[in-house]
Amino acid sequence: MNQQYQKTIYACFVGYVVQAIINNFVPLLFLTFESTYHIPLGQITMLITINFGIQLLVDLLSAGFVDKIGYRISIMLAHVFAAAGLLGLAVLPELLPSAYAGLLISVTIYALGGGLLEVLVSPIVESCPTDNKEKAMSLLHSFYCWGHVGVVLLSTLFFQVFGIENWKILTCIWILVPAANAFAFAKAPIASLVEEGESGMTMLDLCKSKIFWLLMLMMMCAGASEQAVSQWASTFAERGLGVSKTLGDLAGPMTFAVLMGSARAFYGKFGDRIELDKFMIGSAFLCILSYLCISLSPSPVWSLIGCGICGLSVGIMWPGSFSKASASIRNGGTALFALLALAGDVGCSGGPTLVGYISSMASDDLKKGILAAVIFPVLLVSGILILKMILPGKPEANKGGK
Repeated sequence: MNQQYQKTIYACFVGYVVQAIINNFVPLLFLTFESTYHIPLGQITMLITINFGIQLLVDLLSAGFVDKIGYRISIMLAHVFAAAGLLGLAVLPELLPSAYAGLLISVTIYALGGGLLEVLVSPIVESCPTDNKEKAMSLLHSFYCWGHVGVVLLSTLFFQVFGIENWKILTCIWILVPAANAFAFAKAPIASLVEEGESGMTMLDLCKSKIFWLLMLMMMCAGASEQAVSQWASTFAERGLGVSKTLGDLAGPMTFAVLMGSARAFYGKFGDRIELDKFMIGSAFLCILSYLCISLSPSPVWSLIGCGICGLSVGIMWPGSFSKASASIRNGGTALFALLALAGDVGCSGGPTLVGYISSMASDDLKKGILAAVIFPVLLVSGILILKMILPGKPEANKGGK
């Protein structure tokens, strides 16, 4: 690969760290917001809904404007929004009459950046002249996991040493990451996602493709498989280890994130020796096994172990689905990646929702909710096998994926 594009790859790695910061830092401060600004927890948790709701909206709308203003300006804007939103967290609650309004505005601003990052980072890596794009994509997505782990660990350490009352200082420190990476993207080369002389497919073109809808289902199942357990990992850690909520938050989600990142890093290192389809199918069956371990084991400790296994199993699903889509539908362009991100986010929301709904119907039995979520990895395997039947040869030969 051209050494100049190595700078682009590194900047994309940091881009996913930025997304990890804006998605995982604020939840660490919820109780602080409640006590400092006297905001009910119900309103505070709405910040998460607003964050991901806006990211979903950006996923949907970005295909209409990213190609017009260009990838470089768009990715730099994403980092500017991320930095501005974090700065707003430290400043706006004190400046505005309503502290909650200040938090809401800040979250809205950095959510715009998060949505753009999700749409842009993967296609920028996909456009780089790498030898094995599946490896690069898997390694790229591992950096979101490492970012998640780093945000939780470093923030917790900072709060222990300097006190959580100094959270605004830490917020300003985190601002340096998107600010610096915006300058990195200003100088890094960015290749075109579509071949010279051709144009990317429109949303209408994609919607006419049966393969596109199959890939959307796979992407939704990837997100759902990941978050169906991830959102409940803290609960299983508290029950399995008999620890406090704080330690449970660290042990459950952190273990899940580390193992998920390890799976992505593993394929990023050895992906040239392992067929992607086989790795994804094997991972999906391991995911099913982990769900059965969580839901059917009478031991809370084994349920916690099942959560860890699940983190390992879902690592390849999201980046693998991206790679399958890029190889199956050539010249999908920005629209393809934007809609895939939308499908993945719908899955991330739908997975935990299904688990919660089934659990509620079963007298708040969380294990029965997890058992119902087995449908997601099952559908993902089915999608991979159907795609292999539709495209028996090299998927790259199927231009347009129709």
